[in-house]
Amino acid sequence: MSEITADVVAAHGLSEEEYQRVLNALGREPNLVELGIFSVMWSEHCSYKSSRIHLKKLPTSAPWVICGPGENAGVIDIGDGQAAIFKMESHNHPSYIEPYQGAATGVGGILRDVFTMGARPVANMNALRFGRPDHPKMKHLVQGVVAGIGGYGNCVGVPTVGGETNFHPAYDGNILVNAMTVGVAEQDKIFYSAATGLGNPIVYVGSKTGRDGIHGATMASADFGEDSEAKRPTVQVGDPFTEKLLIEACLELMATDAIVAIQDMGAAGLTSSSVEMATNGKAGIILDMDKVPCREEGMTPYEMMLSESQERMLMVLKPGKEPMAEAIFRKWELDFAVIGEVTDTGHMVLKFKGETVCNIPLGPLAEDAPLYDRPALSLADYKAWANVAPLGAVPPSADLGADLIKLIGCPDLANRRWIFEQYDSQVGADTLQKSGGDAAVVRIHGTQKALAMSTDCSPRYCYADPYEGGKQAVAETFRNICAVGARPLAITNCLNFANPQRPEIMAQIVHALEGMGDACRALDYPIVSGNVSLYNESKATGGGSAILPTPAIGGVGLMLDHEIMATIPFKAEGEAIFVIGQNNGHLGQSLWLREIHGREAGEAPKVDLAAERRHGEFVRELIAQGKVSAVHDVSDGGLLVALAEMAMSSGIGCQLEEIGDQFTAFGEDQGRYIVTSAVAETIQAAGIPMTRIGTTGGDAVSGPGFSVPIATLREANEAFFRDWMEG
Repeated sequence: MSEITADVVAAHGLSEEEYQRVLNALGREPNLVELGIFSVMWSEHCSYKSSRIHLKKLPTSAPWVICGPGENAGVIDIGDGQAAIFKMESHNHPSYIEPYQGAATGVGGILRDVFTMGARPVANMNALRFGRPDHPKMKHLVQGVVAGIGGYGNCVGVPTVGGETNFHPAYDGNILVNAMTVGVAEQDKIFYSAATGLGNPIVYVGSKTGRDGIHGATMASADFGEDSEAKRPTVQVGDPFTEKLLIEACLELMATDAIVAIQDMGAAGLTSSSVEMATNGKAGIILDMDKVPCREEGMTPYEMMLSESQERMLMVLKPGKEPMAEAIFRKWELDFAVIGEVTDTGHMVLKFKGETVCNIPLGPLAEDAPLYDRPALSLADYKAWANVAPLGAVPPSADLGADLIKLIGCPDLANRRWIFEQYDSQVGADTLQKSGGDAAVVRIHGTQKALAMSTDCSPRYCYADPYEGGKQAVAETFRNICAVGARPLAITNCLNFANPQRPEIMAQIVHALEGMGDACRALDYPIVSGNVSLYNESKATGGGSAILPTPAIGGVGLMLDHEIMATIPFKAEGEAIFVIGQNNGHLGQSLWLREIHGREAGEAPKVDLAAERRHGEFVRELIAQGKVSAVHDVSDGGLLVALAEMAMSSGIGCQLEEIGDQFTAFGEDQGRYIVTSAVAETIQAAGIPMTRIGTTGGDAVSGPGFSVPIATLREANEAFFRDWMEG
């Protein structure tokens, strides 16, 4: 065994104080295996040591929540004895280093989080943030990430149905790849991770263990230096065909009564899966490392425990069930090995070649891991630090039509067809609405019910005001789900921030979580799972650039009858167009200001949560009663952009009376929807602000002083990705 020096400790990402805690926990010096295990379990990625204290403040319960945070994924009741199981995860650092495999294994990992609980995955989503399109690496990163997501999801046979893609210079040196999976299970067949039953066998299934991904969790818990290329060996390699076999084998075994507990091997591999199972079951664990299936010669216990090789699971079985379980996994051509058993010692013990190579009490590894209440600026001090320029006088738009053409063609609003055509969105034959609408909608197989899902966040709002930005990210998913006619039930999240040891970054985390929590409470929309990804900044771009605060939200809602589903295209000529919600012309932090005037200035728009709830419920009511023909929420780019999207998706134009300046055209006030109706007089409602702004018809988007043909809008909208990727 190597000698444990200060340099070895530092290389494992532990501070002097944390190493002292290791010494206190063990009452002696650790060996290299034990140090490696402490290193990954106490990494930010696995322990949430900088965020746990604040995550505990979030609302996580509701009558329909079956399982909140703490398991592999969140679980909600969707009626008829069924449950939706879902989670969102980050694979940011690996995707920057090796975009194809980083993104692919991100998809693989989140799929395992969901099917390990007994659910058949029914949909994948993603939330992607890239740097400037003219950055020398960016085209390669976008191509690799999109190919990796498509390559893995398509092969596994789970449709990729939606997501979001944004560009900003803050992501030049640290892109974000957040993946979300939604699955459906029977409520009486949900599996958890608590290892129980003294002497019960611990079983390893799936692929063999290799040397890929060692220290992946530690790498994901540090910022990027100049040496990011050298970290390529810490990126895992995925095999989606093996994952498909693993899904089928696990679901087949889950149909029996053999499984006591099950956990996927994600970040920190065999270490985190075994520690979490034993900790959740308040038990101990002993593993024989000689029995771990390895694909490379001479692997050490250190390498086996820290490898993040993909497509692997750990299970606790009932005694005597091993032969039946082995037969199932051999049939699916997967490895199966009994590698240990559950004990009552409260320790993790590893044996290798007849010797004990690790003996660690589980308490300090998991529940008693370091917990930091890091210094954070107040919201007022944060805003002073962020020093966002005031909005000031807004120059009038010289030509609303020209502004619309420029906006609809900018990278953040350009048509994403180049991306989503690489994804199989129809496999399973249950996809009812995919990328391009407000929310993706997937039918629950064999029923009239459907799940609606959306991923959202406006990082520029979060930077200007983390509290309002956190509220807005939650409210935006709520709005998108309401806009298709579904009832929003719960969210998962992926909290992407920079270095939490900087008080201004910690302020972004604290205040964004406060905003998210307030929004979830006001909208009765709890958080049931999630992931925290910190240290998203890069020294490689020169000067240590932090990403914008990006608390990505994934929302899930339920539609009892998918036949009432609303979509965004205009349906016919001559229908009335209404805006539901207040039009105050808020241009602070708007895309119009950035794209037309090159300024990121002003306050983020305020989110009135009571109004969000009222407006969302009203829109759902209109859809359920069949009173509206098309629905679209108003978000980035404001009213005119939303109307242009409705026109482009239908080929039917509109004549607008109420859009006369840049404030009404491009303001980003929150809580608004556009609806069209052939029965205009029947959709008034007390207390809901509604304005009739025009009529559908023609082949252009027209208003006072402007008229833009739909063909011109389409060309502008499709040019960015087409020209960039073919150029």
